[in-house]
Amino acid sequence: MDLQSLLLLVGSVFGIFSIIIVITRIFGLRTFAKMSSFDFASTIAIGSILASIILNENQSLVKGGLALLMIIAFQTLFSFLVRKNSWFKSLFTNKPQLIMLDGEILQDNLKKCNVGMSDLMAKLREANVHKLSEVQAVIFENTGDISVLHSADNQEIDAILMKDIADKNN
Repeated sequence: MDLQSLLLLVGSVFGIFSIIIVITRIFGLRTFAKMSSFDFASTIAIGSILASIILNENQSLVKGGLALLMIIAFQTLFSFLVRKNSWFKSLFTNKPQLIMLDGEILQDNLKKCNVGMSDLMAKLREANVHKLSEVQAVIFENTGDISVLHSADNQEIDAILMKDIADKNN
């Protein structure tokens, strides 16, 4: 690698990361949150653009910055529409699914979510569950994460925590 290519690489890294920091300051930290599958796709696209700008000498910093700006602006618009429009939300987002309720594994939902029993057991161990009877609910979130709600004394779960979850038989 010659000196000119090396300086171009350093300049590209400095430039594109400066652009992404400015864009993130404008649009907020949610830019890199993984709150939905759309956020995940946006993060992958942003990473791809960053890599392309840094590694490809034929890519323009302005073009890359504009592409980043458009992806993040679209992500922000998408998030706004999901928050403000119930039709849009129901069309473009998945509801979290119950895969366990009151110590019972919901086999149909486990299959529907494509989660294996070993994956479920790993998440329960990770959550420090000692007995299945401690588990009040396990939720396959719309991000692909698995949340475990458990308590040794089976405290009641606040209704708001279960509000947007699909019915146990869906």
